[in-house]
Amino acid sequence: MRRLVAVFVLVTVCGSPAQGQAPYRVDWGDAVSVLAAGVAAFIPEAAKLPKAAPSCGPCDPASLPGIDRVALHTFSGSAGTGSTALLVGGVGFAGVFSLDGATGAQRRGHVVVFANSLAWTLAATDWIKVMVHRKRPVLYTSDAAAAAADPNSQRSFPSGHASIAFAAATTYLMMAQRERLPHWGRNAAFLYAGALGASALRVAAGKHFPTDVLGGAVLGTGVGWLTAKVHPTAP
Repeated sequence: MRRLVAVFVLVTVCGSPAQGQAPYRVDWGDAVSVLAAGVAAFIPEAAKLPKAAPSCGPCDPASLPGIDRVALHTFSGSAGTGSTALLVGGVGFAGVFSLDGATGAQRRGHVVVFANSLAWTLAATDWIKVMVHRKRPVLYTSDAAAAAADPNSQRSFPSGHASIAFAAATTYLMMAQRERLPHWGRNAAFLYAGALGASALRVAAGKHFPTDVLGGAVLGTGVGWLTAKVHPTAP
């Protein structure tokens, strides 16, 4: 997930102007904001949080909500690969769609809004994972003993794939509506379909419970909406 944010660079070239509001402002504050979010997101991994061992392993599936037990029956490696591919594609397409019909100034604004949205979504996701330290589906299986030593086995909620995918889709939607970019409805539907697909595949891969991806979707949608809503515009 951190690599996705690190390599998210869009080309700011000129194009036909979009008929809309003033472009987003671009200044050094954006670099500081993205850097701060990146550092915040890196800390849980660097510190190997949470430190405490799982309270059980294997855990009792009966302790799970009924909707989450479906995740204990599907552990597909190809689904995990597919979910990552959909996530990368969704973030990439969101960036490309945001360039269509925008002026150079608008495109530069889109880059910083996307960077802030994805970086802060990642930071929020990682810290919620640490604070909640929900056990992943693997700790409810016979492989629990082997997985117990990995801090990541207690970072199930919320799903990072879901939060990033929905943040990208929502950020695009907010910017496209605001600046009246062409084909925004079709493009947004495509991005949300990809986000839903990536989320479903995380459950099929046995990496998350359904409520994990639901939580990630809500978080990503909220951060994406807020970032695009409050980011200052050029005078």
